[in-house]
Amino acid sequence: MSETCAARASDLVLAYGSYTALAASSFEIPAGKVTAVIGPNGSGKSTVLHALAGLIKPKQGDIEVLGDTPLAARRRVSYVLQTVAMPTGTPITVRETVAMARYSNLGLWRRSTPADRAKVDWAINELDVNDLQRRHLGELSGGQRQRVYMAQGIAQDHDLLLLDEPLTGLDLVSARTIDRIIHAERDNSQTVVLTTHDLDEARAADHVLLVSGRVVASGPPEKVLTRHNLEVAYGLGALHETTHGFIDDPHRTTDHPK
Repeated sequence: MSETCAARASDLVLAYGSYTALAASSFEIPAGKVTAVIGPNGSGKSTVLHALAGLIKPKQGDIEVLGDTPLAARRRVSYVLQTVAMPTGTPITVRETVAMARYSNLGLWRRSTPADRAKVDWAINELDVNDLQRRHLGELSGGQRQRVYMAQGIAQDHDLLLLDEPLTGLDLVSARTIDRIIHAERDNSQTVVLTTHDLDEARAADHVLLVSGRVVASGPPEKVLTRHNLEVAYGLGALHETTHGFIDDPHRTTDHPK
């Protein structure tokens, strides 16, 4: 894999049992850039992230991440989910949540180092949750929690940051904060891959994967987000009467049947 490519898939098929979430698709994800994965509900967007994170194995075809298999590359990949299941009343503070990102570096029974604590402090400040450090996650708003999970994501050592709909449903302050971090990651030569329903968000990316049960198109936004490609992905007439950046229900559903 070339140094300009963070991930590459060849005839990749992803499935959950007998259900095919992504039909045979080939694509590349450029290194050091922001790639947006966009498509209708249930189109395979989140499944692509799962494959990059090594959480789902290909049914057919091949995928490489950071020059290795997804499983081998997992320690270099940070994955921030849109929602994280947390039992009601779980007594975990914001700082403890962010500090969990450093656990893989500590090893068995090791204490955190000054460098670990400095990385946690940095991430907390970057996401503007410093005043929330001692509060429990259950006390926070949705936007505040998402900023905490984003802080956890960047506190982990990584070369690839995966974000599942990081800006959907957030308040303006949280959305702007997270958007700033996404572009700061790119400016620091980190690779970011995010899923979105928002055309404007996809247009602001460096690279786009348009997905609809397969990768319909891949490349720069101006070449991928054409009317023809969008109508192929969303169905003829899907763009009629569209007045906002969203061309699909932004409330996420799973890529596979329950």
